[in-house]
Amino acid sequence: MKKPVLLFIFSSLLLFTFNCEYRLQEQKNTGSVINTAHLDSLYEEIIVDNKTISQTPSPRRVGIIHIYSEYPDYKWVGDADEGIACVDDAARAAVFYLKYSETYADESSGLKARKLLDFILYMQSENGFFYNFIFDDYSINREHKNSKNESNWWSWRAMWALSEGYKYFVNIDKEFSEDIYTSLEKVTEELKKIINVERETKSINGEDKITWLPIKSGSDQASIIILSLLNYYEINKDESILEYINNLSDGILNVQKGDSASFPYYAFMSWENLWHAYGNLQSYSLLKASTVLKREDILQAAISEINYFYKFLMNENYLSSFNIDKEKDEYILVETKQYSQIAYNFRVMVYACIEAYNITKDSSYASMAGEIASWFFGDNIAEAQMYFPSSGICYDGINSQNAINKNSGAESTIEALLALLTLEQNQIAIKTLNMVLE
Repeated sequence: MKKPVLLFIFSSLLLFTFNCEYRLQEQKNTGSVINTAHLDSLYEEIIVDNKTISQTPSPRRVGIIHIYSEYPDYKWVGDADEGIACVDDAARAAVFYLKYSETYADESSGLKARKLLDFILYMQSENGFFYNFIFDDYSINREHKNSKNESNWWSWRAMWALSEGYKYFVNIDKEFSEDIYTSLEKVTEELKKIINVERETKSINGEDKITWLPIKSGSDQASIIILSLLNYYEINKDESILEYINNLSDGILNVQKGDSASFPYYAFMSWENLWHAYGNLQSYSLLKASTVLKREDILQAAISEINYFYKFLMNENYLSSFNIDKEKDEYILVETKQYSQIAYNFRVMVYACIEAYNITKDSSYASMAGEIASWFFGDNIAEAQMYFPSSGICYDGINSQNAINKNSGAESTIEALLALLTLEQNQIAIKTLNMVLE
């Protein structure tokens, strides 16, 4: 579908005053849709107790990303139960700022990434895992279910960001990179204890279910662990790490269902019989792992999901989640949800398609990345522009065909920027995006 809502894509963008009572900076790179202004507005430096492994003298100044920002003024908003900022979003933002700094030699982004990584180090507990949230007095939330120091999403995302940070800082800040490495060693040793290398399975309703991924069958969490371990292996060349990457990859292969002609068309289930769009990193992670492990099977499994399941999603105007069951030899759809559609659903697919192109050099994958990214600019079921290059705001989601969540919190903002930063490095993807939007 053609949408007229996007103006000046990949052209010079004008400075303007937005209604959130601060003046947005001029976009740093003329010709780019990447505008860090809104993300920068969510960033804050705070003083915390110098309690962990970093050798930074007290007081310790770290960076945080405020979790919520609500329409129409887009001021900071916290959560009474969780807090004002979290490791999850600091990790995402750190990765973005690192990649942005590398791409555009932007020193200020590198400095923000360092402060955010130091916040992540601050949030690591004695058991190796990470607390997630802090309250408005900057104390750590140790009790909320989404903040406990356990083997969960925020700990894996912290690993990912720290492993990316080590590679960035190892040659420019030796002391800080050593702090990062110590942290990575600590969490990796704990991770090894919870990955079941025996590859046990359990029979449920006549099907063998795996039990060696996070929460037994969590291929969504396993995929981000793989990215972290790939970086960790690149850093220290510990051959034993490859065994864990292989085991996690095999677990993800085990939850791939369907085939080219049968639902769900090579989709990787996220957990048990559930598939959800957010965090659907399995194909991207397997593609990255395939080049290190030199495994054709995991390469082809990822390519199959992109070729068939991604196209199914596109034809369905995208889905948010679904559950399946098995009757005889076929998988059937039990429950499906189309909403909400959020930026996190689409960044992971853009990443996978661009990586598929990088490995195969098949231009169709880069073109698919451009088609998927058009969701951000109005080529979606609500016909609504979701990301705005003039401000860097990305709306928090499509709640129905006629309802847009116009808030712009940290996750949506960062996921949009990550997707588009990667997309902009590929001219085929850019060309396709522009063609879709004409």
